[in-house]
Amino acid sequence: MGEDVRVDREQGADIGAPPGPLVPADWLAARLGAPGLLVLDASVGAHRGSGTRIAGARVFDIDGALSDPTATVPHTMPDAARFTDGMRALGLNDADTVVVYDAAGIYSSARAWWMLRAMGFDRAAVLDGGLPTWTSAGLPVDEGAPGPLTARGDFTARPRPGLLVDADTVAAALAAPDAAVLDARTRGRFEGTEPEPRAGLRGGHMPGSVNLPFGLLQDAGRMLPPGELRAAFAGAAGDRKRLYVSCGSGVTACVLALGAELAGYRGTAVYDGSWSEWGLPSSDRPVATGAAAG
Repeated sequence: MGEDVRVDREQGADIGAPPGPLVPADWLAARLGAPGLLVLDASVGAHRGSGTRIAGARVFDIDGALSDPTATVPHTMPDAARFTDGMRALGLNDADTVVVYDAAGIYSSARAWWMLRAMGFDRAAVLDGGLPTWTSAGLPVDEGAPGPLTARGDFTARPRPGLLVDADTVAAALAAPDAAVLDARTRGRFEGTEPEPRAGLRGGHMPGSVNLPFGLLQDAGRMLPPGELRAAFAGAAGDRKRLYVSCGSGVTACVLALGAELAGYRGTAVYDGSWSEWGLPSSDRPVATGAAAG
């Protein structure tokens, strides 16, 4: 594997676009260090790990610089100008290929992938299994913070409407017979029997939404095969093809968005504010508790 990496570095081979929204560790390992490839660590909070990073990876900071500093809820998408500046500061060029990962497996990396798509960048993929799969294979890592960037990138955000939506759009989807609103939180949080990790939020779910915990789409931190993903979405959404996905703060909802893409759904939308907004005690949005009605 190390020999393959050296060949790409020496020859400067064009790595091309990822083969899909999800790539295995061996695909990345064979291209690691190649010109035009940017690897981003999108770990959040307690999932940031111990400081170990994939060799050469830079930090996609969803908890900080790559969230809207003016928003009243966490992990909100920044505007195009701030996102452009943040990605240029990571060295991203418009012609680059990006692989994002996180220290938990697939948790917040899907959020980074979705944000890039929402800002018009398609040459991005999520590393299946994330850092745990990478390190268990003995692949190259760095310790500590990344070194200084040698040059800013030339990336420019080109926002795509409809990939990230607001509460009014989700409320309309809840009433639409051809749409399904899927909630990626645990069953206990969805039903209101477990406390929310963010103090003060109401417990429960949006009336008419369906619970599909993001962990059900994975096995040992890797996404399930497409056929199993299709079965999971069909079980939750039935024959409804317009999917709106939500979670606690718009992070693991993107795991559902990734799963939907792999399962063949198109046009999925992520509720950016998610339960951090809908569940606010000051909100007049309706809340239901207990299991969702069949």
